Amino acid sequence: MTKSSSLKKTKQQSPACKTSRRRAQTKSADGDAASVERKERMKKILKALAKLYPQAECELDVATPLEVLVATVLSAQCTDKKVNQVTPALFEKYPNPQSYAKAKVSDVEKIIRTLGLFRAKAKSLVAAGKMLVEEFGAEVPDTLDELVKLPGVGRKTANCVLVNGFNKPGIMCDTHCCRLSLRLGLTESKDPVHVEFDLAKLMAPKDWGLFSHRIILHGRRVCHARKPECGRCSMNGFCPSASAGDDRAG
Repeated sequence: MTKSSSLKKTKQQSPACKTSRRRAQTKSADGDAASVERKERMKKILKALAKLYPQAECELDVATPLEVLVATVLSAQCTDKKVNQVTPALFEKYPNPQSYAKAKVSDVEKIIRTLGLFRAKAKSLVAAGKMLVEEFGAEVPDTLDELVKLPGVGRKTANCVLVNGFNKPGIMCDTHCCRLSLRLGLTESKDPVHVEFDLAKLMAPKDWGLFSHRIILHGRRVCHARKPECGRCSMNGFCPSASAGDDRAG
């Protein structure tokens, strides 16, 4: 066998390799089509939500980045209404990071004991106060990477602080946002981080905050976890779950 013929055989692709390549190309094309479809659906969703909830905003009673941070930490597995019942006394006694840093965990517990997981939350608030003083000059940081370093702060809480404390872009993927994003066909994941990244691809950063507030309100008022009220939902005309008989679980 000559050297040139050997090179030709080496360069030739096997049938299996060609089939695999065609499948990859088809999968890529399908993915592109799905992305376009989701972006078009997102435009309709943004328009519908803006009409339903034009004045949507944070339902926690907060006024400063620190108050947003504290109240959002407290809101984990708890309603905003319950959080609003304890924060006036908490904010009065602990008005700045230094006061949280010096606080006794037991004293914080007494104020927030009506909330679920109050012991863990009290520890997180005191520890966060110490970190704010020691590492951030007693100021609440305004970047996600810095915020998630604080005790008790994950991506959802960090994004809440960015949106409600600093008026910066952020997607607040709470249980309502994740459930409705899945039902509306905007994601195929139930993981909050994956949902956040999927949603970020479908709209401009300027829309992230209001979308979050509005989708959360819609989850609370219409698209409930167990019995979504599709009959009175203005998005049922293009919601995949409504047309499929509400099969998608939250």
